[in-house]
Amino acid sequence: MKKDKNKKVKLVVVGSVALDTIETPIEKKEEILGGSASFACAAASRFVKTGIIGIVGSDFPKKYLDLLESFNVDLKGLEKINGKTFRWSGTYDKDMNNRTTLCTALNVFADFKPKVPDEYKTAPYIFLANIEPRLQLMVLDQMKRKPKFVAADTMELWIKTTNSDLMNLIKKIDLLFINDSEARHITGNFSLLQAAKILLEIGPRFVVIKKGEHGSLLFSKNSIFIIPAFPTENVLDPTGAGDSFAGAFMGYIARAGRINTATMRKAMLFGTVAASYTVEKFSLDGLCDATLEKLKKRARILRNMIRV
Repeated sequence: MKKDKNKKVKLVVVGSVALDTIETPIEKKEEILGGSASFACAAASRFVKTGIIGIVGSDFPKKYLDLLESFNVDLKGLEKINGKTFRWSGTYDKDMNNRTTLCTALNVFADFKPKVPDEYKTAPYIFLANIEPRLQLMVLDQMKRKPKFVAADTMELWIKTTNSDLMNLIKKIDLLFINDSEARHITGNFSLLQAAKILLEIGPRFVVIKKGEHGSLLFSKNSIFIIPAFPTENVLDPTGAGDSFAGAFMGYIARAGRINTATMRKAMLFGTVAASYTVEKFSLDGLCDATLEKLKKRARILRNMIRV
């Protein structure tokens, strides 16, 4: 895909940028680039010019700024201040499905208040990656005009600790990304179909429920679409798979420029294959391999697998 640095940012992503230390049954990596915004932006940028809003410390390695720029991610919204960058460390079980957090050091991220650059304030597509709902709402408040499409991700912590802000956010977005256990927790309903119905009644037009290695489900008021995960032979590191899924999903929608059932289903397809590239390597290394042409090729393979 030809990159044009002069193109306007079409999709804005706000989220965390982190230095991760990760140990899987296969290998251990220290201080590698992570964070919800990093993965989402890298995946989205394969489709459209993407701007990142986040914060890092003065210790953030230049090589990772260069890496993000190599994806053609616009860095005007990435604030760099004195202090240490957000760090996370964890280990994965043998099945790669469960992980244990060993340490979370928010550092400069603890006082993060998103600042939307003027160039981003008229962007038509917004993805509010997994951060505190109060901060996600801050971004929407700074936009000069109502975006064409807004999606948000969340996590169990915000459901437990900031439920009121989260409910306020869900009322203002077009699409909610959430995993199966979170959907059950937030609605109090074990049935994912009923949980999705409840969430749709709160406000969003679409709900995507992620089920990890078992794929994902797309709900609207009039339709349900189910897609399996792309079968990946060698899973090296699952970190960032959900963020890559959402980033590629939003990147595809922004590239298509229209919101309808067909576009949403194709976005699910591309989100799924982007996630499959992510898990094959650590950090953004898998997405470095995932050119637009390779994503299209893997999407065709997956489509043939599920065609009846």
